[in-house]
Amino acid sequence: MQSFEQIKNIKFFLMDMDGTLYLGNNLFPFTKELLKTIKEQGKKYLFMTNNSSRSVLDYVKKLEKLGIEAEYDDFITSSQATSYYLLMHHKDDKMYVQGTNSLKEEFKSAGLNVTDEYAEDIDTVVSGFDTELTFKKLDDLSQILLRDVNYIATNPDLVCPTEYGYVPDCGSVAEMLFNATKKRPLFIGKPSPLMPQLAMDKWGYSPEETLVIGDRIYTDVKSAINAGVYSMLVLSGETTKEVLEASEDKPTFVLDDAGELLKILKKVN
Repeated sequence: MQSFEQIKNIKFFLMDMDGTLYLGNNLFPFTKELLKTIKEQGKKYLFMTNNSSRSVLDYVKKLEKLGIEAEYDDFITSSQATSYYLLMHHKDDKMYVQGTNSLKEEFKSAGLNVTDEYAEDIDTVVSGFDTELTFKKLDDLSQILLRDVNYIATNPDLVCPTEYGYVPDCGSVAEMLFNATKKRPLFIGKPSPLMPQLAMDKWGYSPEETLVIGDRIYTDVKSAINAGVYSMLVLSGETTKEVLEASEDKPTFVLDDAGELLKILKKVN
């Protein structure tokens, strides 16, 4: 039997989106009330996602279409974290970005030197969740990665959930490229602790006050563990009970969906 008394002390909710608050373009029925309740209790949430196919501004527009008001500062994304890492370590590099136009524009607006054309003087390769993927991009990367270049990827997710099942995500493309080049990237997004750490640093919350909520053990839960914060697994997305039982990494809490969190918040506060 799980004890939810610790949730009383949680003030900062880092919430995965796809598979947690909605599936594809279908908002879960509890989502709006959950977000409203967190705010009414004087607590804070951020949307934290590994999906780098959209810029933050695109996510604001997507949530607006789903009926959720959001601003730029309501997000912490793998594209933001990757941009931060690149500015810290590869600011002056010429980088080939295999990603959506949205991702490339986000990097450009941060002042990074971005191209999507093959060249002999590429210093760094960046791979994202690319819903605009072409064979030309794979061919370019297969050539570039044979050289001594930096290789960064926004997130390790193998699949992205949809209304009908799953589609290949950034991690699956990385596996294809490994088969061709024997090179593996440095993954920036979850399960790296970077996104929770950046969020806590920016907003001034401690690990004891922070909870990561998501539908994946190998990204959401592992990121929370690596960052030393509480974790909540919801079984409304990718992870099944069988996968949970077989996993060495265990979340602090397990719920069927985030709608159960809404009930808990009303009960413990």
